[in-house]
Amino acid sequence: MTTTLPDSTIGTSDTFPRQQARTQRFTLGAPRNITVSADGKRVIFLRSASGSDSMNALWVLDVASGTERLVSDPQVLLTTDNDGLSLEERAQRERTRESGGGITAYATDRAGKVAAFALGGRLFAAGLLTGSVRPIDVAGPVFDPRPDPTARRIAYISGRLLCLTELDGTWRVLAGSDPAEADTVSWGSADFIAAEEMHRFSGYWWSPDGNTIASCRVDTAPVEEWNIADPANPATPSRTVRYPAAGTNNATVSLHLIGLTGSRTDVDWDSNLFPYITSVNWSTAGLVVHVQSRDQRSTMTLQVDEVTGATNVLDHDYDDAWVELVPGTPRLLNDGVLVTAADRNGARRLLVSGEPVTPTDLQVRSVLSATPNAITFTANAINDATSLHVWRRHADGRLTALTNEPGVHWMTEGGSTTVMRSASMDKPGATVTVNSAHDTTHAHIIESFTEIPLVAPDVQFFRTDETGLSVALLLPHDHGTRHGGGPLPVLLDPYGGPHALRVQRTNNAFVTSQWFADQGFAVVVTDGRGTPGRGSAWERAVRGDLATAPLNDQIEALQFVATQTSHLDLRRVAIRGWSFGGYLATLAVLRRPDIFHTAIAGAPVTEWRLYDTHYTERYLGDPNTLGERYSASSLLPLACDLERPLLLIHGLADDNVVAAHTLQLSSALLAAGRTHEVLPLIGVTHMTPQEQVAENLLLHQLDFLHRTLPTPA
Repeated sequence: MTTTLPDSTIGTSDTFPRQQARTQRFTLGAPRNITVSADGKRVIFLRSASGSDSMNALWVLDVASGTERLVSDPQVLLTTDNDGLSLEERAQRERTRESGGGITAYATDRAGKVAAFALGGRLFAAGLLTGSVRPIDVAGPVFDPRPDPTARRIAYISGRLLCLTELDGTWRVLAGSDPAEADTVSWGSADFIAAEEMHRFSGYWWSPDGNTIASCRVDTAPVEEWNIADPANPATPSRTVRYPAAGTNNATVSLHLIGLTGSRTDVDWDSNLFPYITSVNWSTAGLVVHVQSRDQRSTMTLQVDEVTGATNVLDHDYDDAWVELVPGTPRLLNDGVLVTAADRNGARRLLVSGEPVTPTDLQVRSVLSATPNAITFTANAINDATSLHVWRRHADGRLTALTNEPGVHWMTEGGSTTVMRSASMDKPGATVTVNSAHDTTHAHIIESFTEIPLVAPDVQFFRTDETGLSVALLLPHDHGTRHGGGPLPVLLDPYGGPHALRVQRTNNAFVTSQWFADQGFAVVVTDGRGTPGRGSAWERAVRGDLATAPLNDQIEALQFVATQTSHLDLRRVAIRGWSFGGYLATLAVLRRPDIFHTAIAGAPVTEWRLYDTHYTERYLGDPNTLGERYSASSLLPLACDLERPLLLIHGLADDNVVAAHTLQLSSALLAAGRTHEVLPLIGVTHMTPQEQVAENLLLHQLDFLHRTLPTPA
């Protein structure tokens, strides 16, 4: 096979697939995990030394001088990163899609003077003023360490135990040492559903005075055991995981107040009706817990009595379809005002004391910070989710957009200092800018060491007439010369499912699509109904049916773009995708072979009964009572309809979309006598961080497209 590379790679030893794999999709070397100290004098962040270095170090920016200081270098602290990593930390990295190494997470005290982090299963504490760092010798492996708000001691997780250490290394177990508890019980860690679907990655929270910890107790005994084997190494025992598949039991999760002497008070609410703990927020205004019903139609915001554990209902929300969880909410302000976000009048709106304070043409996506004086949040225009902006709601009710350049923006702040992260189409990567009210004439840009991609996206944006879909088109850079400007084979490159967007006005969002375009394709990327940002009805178009609207929208986008340009050859249409995108790609060739001529499906969900409770039941309900919805959205009954080439790719170590999805579909295809290809990835999870795998995976997909797309007449 001859692979044609874009002009920018000719004459170099590098190629885009190799570069993208080496840089972990151009994320290495970028400042990340950014925190601002309470007084606004320091900005704390992680960053690796180059665009191909995966070892993250801890840095501090002194705002007054603009000087960046390296505080903790993992290469100096430990000779290797992976020794001593606990099973809990490995699972956490998978849930957060963390493919980097070194210091991947840290926590600070309230003032931002002390940081704690785990490295190689050991505990380290760093003085952010002095730049000193030292290990604290405790029994490990250590996971998720957090200083108390007053910086007197550090809590951490070790296996199933919630532990506490003084800064001199004197440590003790706070919860989990009871010999009467089963080995399925853990303290202080987030359960699978919370981490994978709710984006709640922690299971414990300090009180503001540092004298009490609110901790989750998780018992996975009710959850079915699944086995994940390593077929390439038959001598290796299979790994047993507790996977809560749709319609089956979840883990039992409760919340408890634990004193530093080990005293325990149960937090009381009707956990039978509201079993999901979606968020916990403990501030000087009080302890607030957000809980959700199993069918996700109801939520309650509870304030907890910090002495008795009794709860008081501050807010209750209900939706006939589901109540969407909004990051950063709910929050209780010091003046007793509750800040939430919920769907009202067709849009997701910011609510203050239960009253909407944002208009219906704005879709609130997250709350970043909240005080009685101002609430900062991200939102997009409800008719255009290609850009995400930072907004502020002032105490007098005024709304101010803090960003206006098309792109994706995010902000954090402390004291009088703000840090804005902005990515746009103008240049690769993102720019992180630090501004201080004490010096309005100078802004410091935190240096990024990310590599510049070897391809430069050239994107045309469209909006379809019928449904208003956001669509991007990418053509080869040399289309007019090498290809003569004529029709090109088409590659659809979607995700297409809930909670993720592909058509974003950021340069790096399109580098892989542009590489495929430069190999001689017209690449079409579409965000259809069910994707976020476009209002209540848009997101709920997939309720009860995850197949029809997403597939119809891809077809609508393809046909619309074909009316806007003569560059698309609709006789040669391919589609590729990963996860939900893999499901959508497989669905396309099974249901509409008249339109789609070949498909590549990576880690596809093929049978929704095999996917987890919180995600799947939100859209399809309980399979025990609504089985017809699952059958209608399943790919297995369609196996006999395959008449186009299909490549299935799956990591055999995947514990999110398990390999059984691909294997069951492959078995059904074989039983129906339908030819297809399966590419198993040994030792690969739902991510593909391995450099050689990621590089050659792109090349293999390109080869498959060249082999299977029809030859032009």
